[in-house]
Amino acid sequence: MSSCLSQKGCLRILGIAALIVCLAPVDAFCAKRKRPHVVFVTGDDEYRSEISMPFIAQLLSRQRGVKFRSTVLYAVDPETGERNPKYQKNIEGLEVLKTADVAVFFLRFRALPDEQLKLILDYVHSGKPIVGLRTSTHAFRYPGGHDNAKYNDSFGQDVFGQKWITHHGHRSTTDVWPAAGTAEHPILRGIYATQQSPLRCSSWLYHVTPLADDCKPLLIGKSINSNKTDRQDRFPLTQPVAWTKTYNGARVFFTTLGHPKDFEDDSVRRLLINGIFWALGMDVPPGGANVEARRGEWGWQAPDTH
Repeated sequence: MSSCLSQKGCLRILGIAALIVCLAPVDAFCAKRKRPHVVFVTGDDEYRSEISMPFIAQLLSRQRGVKFRSTVLYAVDPETGERNPKYQKNIEGLEVLKTADVAVFFLRFRALPDEQLKLILDYVHSGKPIVGLRTSTHAFRYPGGHDNAKYNDSFGQDVFGQKWITHHGHRSTTDVWPAAGTAEHPILRGIYATQQSPLRCSSWLYHVTPLADDCKPLLIGKSINSNKTDRQDRFPLTQPVAWTKTYNGARVFFTTLGHPKDFEDDSVRRLLINGIFWALGMDVPPGGANVEARRGEWGWQAPDTH
């Protein structure tokens, strides 16, 4: 042999390479090879996702060590060509979901044409990660008898773990703290709340129990000033407000938070961005995602609900 590199050296190099691959989680390894593409699909006509989700996209662009790229899609009135979340039959650009690494849905009562609905269904059936907020439990509202009316309930139930049921009233707020045994979950990094010192959110509490079997609650919310105090046997004052699950083998993160004023709080912004990291199979940064906002930035101060 002219050199021991031909045998021992090569084996040593191959061993080191194998060790590196084994130590790196496959999902995280693949994600670091490219800029993760996050697609936000907005159109909720109540909670101003057309403002809050571009704000979250801006924060994503500032994460340390990861170069996220984001696309935000909007409801557009085809007659005027203007963004209009109250126009429920058109979301422009859904074809971009074909290149998404994770999709973030913040939808409410859409009645999209078949070709647009198919692009959303193709994505959620693809096995890629999914994140959802608040009204996405009732993302669609097709009229009775329509071929797509089945998605009015089934999309929320199947993909996110529950359909629309009810909430605790527009004059209520919600106190939030980690579910038992979840304080160390990576999505909750930087979410400093306890039952004795809860996170106070403007979102009125959604009733979501019973959740789908594989849902794992992360945060619990208690309704303050509920309009259902006389019906607590049916609608308890405490409900999960954030959880994880799977759909077609993909990671799913969902939260019923999402009132525009919620995003004035670092913890709510961090919760969502941590959830995006986690859904992608990427390591959530120690202490949670960077959510430092710049004053005067679009979305820094919450607009009113519609």
